[in-house]
Amino acid sequence: MLIKKLTMRVIEMPLKQPFYTHLETVSVRQAIIIEAEDEQGITGWGEASAFSTPWYTEETVQTEWHIIKDVLFPLLQGKTIDHPKDVHALFRTIRGNRMAKAGVECAIWDLYAKQQNKPLHELLGGTRTSIPAGGVAAGKTTADMIARIEALVQSGYERIKIKINPKTDRIMLTEIRRQFPDAPIMADANSAYRLQDIDQLKSLDEFKLLMIEQPFHVEDLWEHSKLQKQLNTAVCLDESIRSVHDAKCAIQMEACRIINVKFSRVGGLTEAVRIHDECKVARTGLWAGGMIEFGISRAHNVALASLPGFTIPGDIVSSNHYWEEDIIEPEILVENGRIQLSSKPGIGYDVNRKRLEIVGKEIYFI
Repeated sequence: MLIKKLTMRVIEMPLKQPFYTHLETVSVRQAIIIEAEDEQGITGWGEASAFSTPWYTEETVQTEWHIIKDVLFPLLQGKTIDHPKDVHALFRTIRGNRMAKAGVECAIWDLYAKQQNKPLHELLGGTRTSIPAGGVAAGKTTADMIARIEALVQSGYERIKIKINPKTDRIMLTEIRRQFPDAPIMADANSAYRLQDIDQLKSLDEFKLLMIEQPFHVEDLWEHSKLQKQLNTAVCLDESIRSVHDAKCAIQMEACRIINVKFSRVGGLTEAVRIHDECKVARTGLWAGGMIEFGISRAHNVALASLPGFTIPGDIVSSNHYWEEDIIEPEILVENGRIQLSSKPGIGYDVNRKRLEIVGKEIYFI
């Protein structure tokens, strides 16, 4: 494919309700939407999903804009690409900046799938016709958390994630288990704990959690390995896994039993599929994490989660969970706890250009 035109635009929308972690409260979400057009006028869409501040990874919307505009777009402009994996290889000369790379690479994946007249999930190796959905109940207080869990349970979500920290974990989990004794609950710590908290983490075994996600710092693989050997509950790694190399190290070190792969965090779908393949061979639990994303990124995530090695429901909610109106048509819908995969070429959803104009903040193209 010859890349004829590349466009990116910053969009911004308020969440229906704030998303709380001990690191940041997200009330308004920005992202960069990437559009890649070939010589035949076929368009592929991607979404660069860093946050406005560097609380989750080092990248931000502003750094993504710079890298895409000044580095990644020039590398692609006028290039003939045989396969989206070529984009992944091309971008290897640029260190880090994985979310910027992922947004651009995913636009090429969508474009390529449309050229092949095949659904993206089929080209990635997906085997499912529907995927199980999990949701995040990121409330500010225990009561807020309970209300959000109740809404997810009523909507049929097959796995629910809550946020924990050392100050409130036991109080909150005691109340959650009192009201939802059998709900499939996992706890995300976002690196809130340290190795000296190991006894406190061990005490959480009694709550029968599916997993404790990212308890220690992103760079603390060895400390996670020490923890997992003493914990009955499975440790899940999220921010620590930025590449297939990280996944291999974590598996070999027995630093976790489960991995959360976010294709944005690891640099795109090509690397995410490689991590999937590694986990499948090692029989490591795997699920697709969410980024409070808009519909384009969510559609890519749905396609990724259709691969057979994804053993646990991912953070893939209905569009109306976060947004009054999404930027895709139709919106993604969870019914009876599942999302049906589209048979249309590419990501399977149309982008609402009028909506993009309404929520758009800045645009650039070459």
